[in-house]
Amino acid sequence: MKKLTESEKINIVSNIRSITKKYIQDNKLKSLVIGVSGGIDSGLDCALLKPVCDELGIPLIGRSITIESNKADEIERARNIGKCFCTDFKEVDLTDQFHVLKGFDDMEGGIDYSIPYKIRMGNIKARMRMIYLYNLASRTGGIVAGTENLTEHYLGFFTKNGDEASDIEPIRGLWKTEVYAISEYLASKMKKEESDALIACVLCNATDGLGISSTDLDQILPDWRDRHSSTRGGYEEVDDIFIDYFNTDLDIVELYEKNKNLRENSPVIQRHIRTQFKRDGALIIKIDKTIR
Repeated sequence: MKKLTESEKINIVSNIRSITKKYIQDNKLKSLVIGVSGGIDSGLDCALLKPVCDELGIPLIGRSITIESNKADEIERARNIGKCFCTDFKEVDLTDQFHVLKGFDDMEGGIDYSIPYKIRMGNIKARMRMIYLYNLASRTGGIVAGTENLTEHYLGFFTKNGDEASDIEPIRGLWKTEVYAISEYLASKMKKEESDALIACVLCNATDGLGISSTDLDQILPDWRDRHSSTRGGYEEVDDIFIDYFNTDLDIVELYEKNKNLRENSPVIQRHIRTQFKRDGALIIKIDKTIR
């Protein structure tokens, strides 16, 4: 994947901040609310949005919402990001509430601990976080800032009405590889404490914090450990696969054969195709009211 130039990084940061600022001003918003996971995406969001909120005099409200499966290192990274970038930061544990909602699945057939079961439980956790953040945004006259990047969007690596639910998506236009690059760029301009907090998110292996798998890539590119020492390297491979798949600079025969091979052999592209319904949203049935 082509690396971002210095000027491209500057433009990306400037555009995200200026568009966010205008949106806040146009809608007379009084806060920005974000879920802080301890991962690179929410860490970058906080680093990007803090100067905007400071300039406008509104709080950047961060919440580290843990539910049973969050690891100590994730919680510590979230705490440091919150301390450095958020005006109002708290840690909230919803494990007890999760156990109540988890009972809905038990009523339908009990616990089996299979991957589909873990995914269902992960979806409940993501939706619980969404409910908490949206209620907080409503209380404070603000909106929820999302943390989805372009790679996750094309992978369908999100929970509908959960972690993809947001009012503004600052980094959805960035490939995961670019998320890392912009984070390192911003960290190089910061004070040590802020830089250390953000770089810790850069260096960690990416997880969804939902207890489904050890890393994101275990679900996306199962054999990534055969070729990479970190999920950052694995995500670079995923981004390259997508860029190759979407590249149309070939004649029609070459393009067909290339994409046919990717559709048949790449777990990344297979997942992309399989999750198209998540990106399309709800199917709206068009009603024919013509009287016959």
